[in-house]
Amino acid sequence: MSDPIIIGWREWVGLPELGIKQIKAKVDTGARTSALHAFEIKPFSEGGVEHVEFRLHPMQRDLETIQVCRAPVIDQRTVTDSGGHKEDRWVIATSVTIGPHTLPIEMTLTSRDEMLFRMLLGRTAIKNIALVNPARSYLVGKRKRKTKPGR
Repeated sequence: MSDPIIIGWREWVGLPELGIKQIKAKVDTGARTSALHAFEIKPFSEGGVEHVEFRLHPMQRDLETIQVCRAPVIDQRTVTDSGGHKEDRWVIATSVTIGPHTLPIEMTLTSRDEMLFRMLLGRTAIKNIALVNPARSYLVGKRKRKTKPGR
C-alpha cells in the first residue's frame, strides 16, 4: 500500500454506479464484505446477465426518501452477522468513492432498518488504500448539505 489515506470509523462515501452521491458508512474492519441497506429486492436478467433491482432509504431516520438502484449480481451467499444469525444475501458488484479514490467492490444487500448506518464498509474494500483511525470520524469527506433556494 503506497501512501494510504487515513479514514475514520465512519465516513461519507459515494456509490456512483447506484446513483448515490453520499451515504454514511460505518467502517467495519471485522466484516470482510461491505453491506448495503436494501428492501424490495427483485432479481431480473438483462442481456443474459443476472441483476437485481432494489430500493433503499439512503439517510438514517428518513423513511420517506427512497432510492431505486440496479446492479449486476455476482453471487448469492450465506452471511453470518455479528449476532451469529445466518442470512442468504445477494452480492452485487459496484464501485465506492472514498475521498479521492473510486474502487470496485463487492457488497451484500440486507435490511439495515434497525441499524444506525445504512452501509457497512468492510475490510476488503479498503485494504489497499486506507488505514483506519478508530478515534476519528469523517476524515475524507463532509456531508454535502442541500442549499436552500436563494442561497
